[in-house]
This record gives sequence, structure tokens and C-alpha cells, in this order.
Amino acid sequence: MRSSKLMNIILIFCFIIAVSFSIYFYIQSKGFQSKIMDATSKETVPTYHFVLIGEEMDHDYWRLVGEGAKDMEEKYDVFVEYEGPRRSNPEEQLKLLDIAMKSKVDGIIVQALNDEFLPVINQAVEQDIPVITIDTDAPDSKRSAYIGTDNYEAGKLAGKALVEDTAGKATIGVITGSFDNAHHQLRVEGFRDIVEQEPGIEIVSIEESNITRVIAEEKAHNMLSDYPDITALYGTSALDGIGMVAAAESLGLEESLYMIGFDTLPANMALLEQEKMDVLIGQKPYEMGYRSVELMLDLVNNKKVQDVYHTNASVVRKEDIGDFDD
Repeated sequence: MRSSKLMNIILIFCFIIAVSFSIYFYIQSKGFQSKIMDATSKETVPTYHFVLIGEEMDHDYWRLVGEGAKDMEEKYDVFVEYEGPRRSNPEEQLKLLDIAMKSKVDGIIVQALNDEFLPVINQAVEQDIPVITIDTDAPDSKRSAYIGTDNYEAGKLAGKALVEDTAGKATIGVITGSFDNAHHQLRVEGFRDIVEQEPGIEIVSIEESNITRVIAEEKAHNMLSDYPDITALYGTSALDGIGMVAAAESLGLEESLYMIGFDTLPANMALLEQEKMDVLIGQKPYEMGYRSVELMLDLVNNKKVQDVYHTNASVVRKEDIGDFDD
């Protein structure tokens, strides 16, 4: 009897989970439909409905990507729906990708963080929905094109800047946004391939921040405490640099550490201006956004596109602030 009751409880629990997922997908699908209805309530109906699925809505970098894409609505006959999780969450991105596919949109622009995106991208393409990857590529999928930074080369840029600024002598700690996300892996790989050629440079620790400022600060603090000989820190996400600076300041090491991070967002640029960061690797998120829409329009109009479109990455120091334009 007890096992029978337990089995009934498990079945009821599974049923509740299944119903909850069904309701979630239904609500999300309705959300997609209501947004396109809002967009089409104007006198003219956009010919195309594209969906852009970014990594994180509450992030200045992805806001710029979204702004670049949305600004194309005024230039072209298109409605761009910008979606993404509030905080970085690949599983939620996958759900949004699946919903966009089932909603039969005209094109999908998505950041492909890991291999789990490949089958869903392929399924969308097999249903005649063109897919462009942005910021993070899935070259083994059936996507039509990638637009974004060459993240391996951006990592090499960071490595070359550090070698130059430290005269080839440094003990380095690395804070990476994610061990699993492809673009962070490439930024670490490119960096290592440069600095490990220098006999006077050693990487002693690599930690993961989960793309959050608080965890970046915690990991940097622990790293600096465990390895007091560290003279330089390298961060691969936009929030890592902020956390690294906070950790260094809490330990009174801000004057002695060389620090290099990613993205010329306002908070990072302020740290560069204050000489709390030595170098930022600048990207072009706004350009990624608007060019992705232009590429998608070419695809739906049967125009040929390149396989890869790399936007520029650059080394930005304090003296370059006035000249850098996102």
C-alpha cells in the first residue's frame, strides 16, 4: 500500500510538472503573438518578424546589441523582437529559441552558448526558418552565418597587451565568465597562447565568475589571498573587471596589480579613466545588433551571405578613451 501511494504521489507530481511546462510555453507563445500584434496595430504591417535572443537582458552589453537591432525597424520593413533571460541562463535561452521556432517567425538571431543549441538551431533551419548566430557561434550547426567578435583573436589581443605592458614578466590570475560558454573559452585560449610563449609569464590560477560581479569579486579575492605573488589579473566578461578591482581594493593591492578586462561599458570606462583598470578589450555590440538584422534581411530575400562576419575588437587604454566609439 505504501509503495502504491508513493507511486501515485510521483505520478501526480510528474503530471503537475508537465502541466506547468505546458502553461509556461503557452504563455510565452502568447507573449510572442501579442508583441507582433502590438507591432502590427499600426497602419502598415511589417513584412518580416525576426527574433533576437541574447544572453542577458539586464546587461549593458546586450542592451547595446538590442538597440542596434531595434533601430533597424525604422530603416527596414521589419519587426525585431528582442528576448532573453534577465540573468545569464542558457536553459532559458533554449526555451526562448524553441518558442520562436514554434511561433514560425521569419528569422532567428541567437547567441549559441554551447552544443545544446545545435539541435534546436538545426531543427529551426529544417523548418525553413533561417538562423544567424551572434556574439557566440555554433559553426557545426546549420546556421546561415555568424556575426560578432573573433573571440580567440580578442584573447590574443589581451595577451599581447599584457606582454607589452609588463615587459614579459607577470604572474597571472584569470577570472573567466564561464568555463562552459564557448566565447569565454576562446578568450582564455587566445590569451594563453600568447602569454605562455613568454618565459617570464605564468598563469597560476583560473576561476569562474558565472558572469556576475559579486562572484568575480569573491573569486578574485580568494585568488589574491591564495597566490600573493600574483601581479596581474585578466577577466573575460564585462563584469569580471569590476569584481577584480573591488577585490584588489579590499586587499589594498590596487596600486600594485596590472588589470585587463573586456568591454567598454560605462562602469569599465570609469575604472579605466581612474587608472584602476589598465586595459579594456573593446567590442562592437551595437554594430553586431544592426548588422545581424541586415544579414537576416539578405537571407529572407535569397541573397548570398558570408559564413562569418567579424566585428572589430580593439585594445583600449586610458589615452584611447576619447577616440573609442562603440
